[in-house]
Amino acid sequence: MASSQLQLVALQNFPLVEPGDDLSAMVADSLLGNQLSLQDGDVLVLAQKIFSKAEGRYVRLSDVSPSEDALALAQRCDKDPRQMECVLQESREVLRARPGVVIVEHRLGVVHANAGIDKSNIPNTEDDPQLLLLPIDPDASARRLKAALDARFSANIAVIINDSAGRAWRNGTVGFALGTAGFEVVENRIGDADLFGRTLEVTEIAVADELAAAASYLMGQADEGCPVVLLRGANLRPSDEGSQGLLRDRDRDMFR
Repeated sequence: MASSQLQLVALQNFPLVEPGDDLSAMVADSLLGNQLSLQDGDVLVLAQKIFSKAEGRYVRLSDVSPSEDALALAQRCDKDPRQMECVLQESREVLRARPGVVIVEHRLGVVHANAGIDKSNIPNTEDDPQLLLLPIDPDASARRLKAALDARFSANIAVIINDSAGRAWRNGTVGFALGTAGFEVVENRIGDADLFGRTLEVTEIAVADELAAAASYLMGQADEGCPVVLLRGANLRPSDEGSQGLLRDRDRDMFR
């Protein structure tokens, strides 16, 4: 059932994350530093980038040798061939390409610009640029964090790893759930009644994406430095399914 009230708090002064850092300890310390704790039913939404950093998902462009396919794609998109090589290695299929943009199906199944590869908000130099890839298994990363924080705070929480992406027919990016743990990501309302008693026939609610987008608004996309948001009052349905339920089957995807 939907909530009538939802509280969102962005944790302030979260430290920069380095490869090998213990994210669960950093989140716990940040919660306590913000005079917060965790209780049953809470949801933590965390930026994908801090998981990628902690997991050491950096690639130095100086270490990348572009293939012929990457060179051809770079010419179509007017991008660095080395970056396109990373995109191809992280992808199942290139879906669209034009100057400035390449849309792919990531190996995780997510349709994403540039395979989610980014160079913003990471240490970089002009003479030795580097990129940051998505986590290897975001659902597994979310489960590990949930288990550690559940034990630390004697609570049963949910976790969302969020990223941002554009949408067909709409300008601008929004947050979406890249990885999840502890709750049902899509709420199926088919068969329920609307206000006038009419039976709903197709209504499915992407709960994880809606919460990810709400938290993303607080996180920001530039120099805000707020990669962790606590949500309270979401009233989620428990589940161990992970984020795969959010991915539309290829035979039902009208945009390919």
